[in-house]
Amino acid sequence: MIVLFHPRATRPRNRRLPLAVLALAAVLEGREEYEIVDGNLEDDPTAVILGLIDRHNVELLGVSTMPGPQMVAAMETSREIRRLRPDVKICWGGYFPSIYPESALNARYVDFIVRGQGEDTLLELMDALRGRRSFESILGLSYKDQFGLQRSNAERPMKGPDEFPWSPFHRLPTETYLRPSFFGKRTAVHHASIGCPFNCSFCGVHAAYGNKEKMESPERTVAILTHLVERYGADSVQFYDMNFFLREDHARELCDRMAHLNLRWWCEARVDIMSRYSDETFAAIKRAGCTMIFFGAESGSDWVLDEMQKGITTAQTLEIAKRTYQFGIIPEFSFVIGNPNDPERDTRETLRFIRKIKRINPDSEIIIQHYTPTPQTHKAGGEMYGNIDAKINFPDTPAEWATKEWMDFTLRIDTHAPWLKMKTKRLIDNFEIVVGSRWPTVQDIRAPQWSRRLLKMLSAWRYALHIYSFPVELHLANHLIALRKPKRESL
Repeated sequence: MIVLFHPRATRPRNRRLPLAVLALAAVLEGREEYEIVDGNLEDDPTAVILGLIDRHNVELLGVSTMPGPQMVAAMETSREIRRLRPDVKICWGGYFPSIYPESALNARYVDFIVRGQGEDTLLELMDALRGRRSFESILGLSYKDQFGLQRSNAERPMKGPDEFPWSPFHRLPTETYLRPSFFGKRTAVHHASIGCPFNCSFCGVHAAYGNKEKMESPERTVAILTHLVERYGADSVQFYDMNFFLREDHARELCDRMAHLNLRWWCEARVDIMSRYSDETFAAIKRAGCTMIFFGAESGSDWVLDEMQKGITTAQTLEIAKRTYQFGIIPEFSFVIGNPNDPERDTRETLRFIRKIKRINPDSEIIIQHYTPTPQTHKAGGEMYGNIDAKINFPDTPAEWATKEWMDFTLRIDTHAPWLKMKTKRLIDNFEIVVGSRWPTVQDIRAPQWSRRLLKMLSAWRYALHIYSFPVELHLANHLIALRKPKRESL
């Protein structure tokens, strides 16, 4: 038996379908005995896994791992399984080991690392464990040899979604994953493509999954969505693609095909691509139920965007703000502030730019992050954004990643960036709470109306007068609101 483990990554009320392990389950279905253990469902997933090991011949524990809380949960369970059942082989896959393979493989309880797309690698790994092929012949695999030395094989070429079977939704209580959101009462999730063809030097996605994007056919996407609607009652969906609207012809066909499903949905897109779309395509996207689109605007300075290798301009971002307002689609603009070469100028210009966006489209949602470096492998061109490779040393083990310092780094609470002065960091953080209070996010469906009115009233004068320092009253108000929010699981 193979156990596919999705460690806890969020609160139970926020859980969504574990698409990563479902993709692996799809290629195992009908050819291998397997079980899925989801830490977002189970109170004690380690005990569940131990029970499976005691009742079955478990050949491999496959662990899906993202940085942050999920990595910590993966570490704790893997360490306990190794201590109590040392004969079970443990393999980590997903974003964390794809970006930090040496760090993950340094853990004594990790035997194998699957980098990038894992479906074919998993099947070949099972063959190797059964003596049918060599470990060194498996693309995308990192492992420890008989002497304990780390070996990393060549990268595996990526395949598109259409080359693999559907996710076996019947192997999970799928109904329990369709949770309330701003978009609907029963929100599903779906991945309609994999990879990213762009080379932003601050991002780890292309480092993990290469520089190509493979898209699912519109027919298959709509067939899967129809299944989720008819079988499980989904009324909304969040698409987790890096670039949902990569090509206008594909976007138009997909939206025309899915309009009859009456879904409200969210996706991610690029401002340069969508700024070139016709009004007819925008109208088709709106008719299909698109409610919100996430855009990586990243900076209010074109010189910073050039250093990021982002490939967009501030003018294109402003154009998207106008056009989404015209068609009634809410844009989410994400900003990565803190250019290592001139963080003070980057911050000043970006905060002014955000205010300009708000004048054009007040409905714009603003997401602000400090620049958090990620390694850039040879696939991504080498150096990290800002030429800071010599200024940061990443942890060598999952245990070190789990310390408070590096958890704060991962979660962008405090990146400890030596180039970012405390005064500048406070300005970014204070502006974030002021603009977030002046326009409370529509996505917080648990926030009562009185809380929104209170935050708007308290922050209005600060935003109008450009006064961001010491927003004590906003911190207190947000703390009070958090205490008063409904605690029930479903809304």
